[in-house]
Amino acid sequence: MTHLWVRAEQRPNEERVGLTPEGAAALIAAGLRVTVEQSSVRAIPLQGYIDAGCEIAAEASWPEAPADAIIFGLKELPEDGSPLTHRHILFGHAYKGQPAGQVLLRRFRAGGGTLYDLEYLVDGAGRRVAAFGYWAGYAGAAVALKCWAAQQQGALCGPLSRYADKTALLKDLAAELAGAAPRALIIGALGRVGTGAADLCTALGLPVTRWDMAETAHGGPFPELLAHEIFLNCILARPGGPVFVPASAIDAPRALSVIGDIACDPTSDFSPIKVYDRTTDWAAPALRVAADPVLDVTAIDNLPSLLPVESSLDYAAQLLPSLLALPALDAGVWGRAKAEFNRQSAAL
Repeated sequence: MTHLWVRAEQRPNEERVGLTPEGAAALIAAGLRVTVEQSSVRAIPLQGYIDAGCEIAAEASWPEAPADAIIFGLKELPEDGSPLTHRHILFGHAYKGQPAGQVLLRRFRAGGGTLYDLEYLVDGAGRRVAAFGYWAGYAGAAVALKCWAAQQQGALCGPLSRYADKTALLKDLAAELAGAAPRALIIGALGRVGTGAADLCTALGLPVTRWDMAETAHGGPFPELLAHEIFLNCILARPGGPVFVPASAIDAPRALSVIGDIACDPTSDFSPIKVYDRTTDWAAPALRVAADPVLDVTAIDNLPSLLPVESSLDYAAQLLPSLLALPALDAGVWGRAKAEFNRQSAAL
């Protein structure tokens, strides 16, 4: 019997989950065994999983899970260097040259486990089967606007906390902006991430310039970026991709004062934004890279957890058909994800 073990997230400020109680009930009805760890932070209460018939395990007990269990979480595992013996489903961030990703792959090699990277679950045409993109864009635009609003007060954006829903978030942002309307340019505006970012800006009545492949095909430079107060990058780092913000932009004449790198891959060799080199976080969401004129970068890699309930419900619904296919782990989306893991591991 296929055994899915839903672990508690151990990263700070991470309350999302990739399986709802309704989804768990569907898996159990299909003949899968489902274990859900207790969690002190998960946005969806444990009682729903109990009512669905899930087995319940102690928080963070996944290292002692049965050897045949498939461990399912969203964000990274504790960086303790331990060999990874299980099959894991998570966002590994390991295939674009990231130093931490290389360490993760070596842990799988040492333990004989397998990574099924959620970013690389694709259908036969190479399209992602599930993504948090929309809510990453929505939340990423919100954080960039918070950074801009703080600048107007002569400050750096302070710590973030989660919102109950998008209505509460929009109300808070409207108060912080106090009627101001900074111009935003979005690259990747036709994708899920860009759509979420544009929807947030539109809901607040802000002027938005939407760019996608047609506007960036010439490869740069892109002086138009510097004429907007806010730039939102919604394009994943890829080999051969253009550089949107070169290091020289810091000293160039510009209106640009906030970069929201929603794709958030600063340690990748292919990062399109060359004015910063590390992610930011909930405690310190803005990184000041220039003081005169000011330029802040925000690059948080778990943005959808700003709205954990809405983003979890959306993502879990997208992923459920693939979870129902787990008994055929060597075929379909799972087979393709394993093949990518094998290829990346061989290239270490």
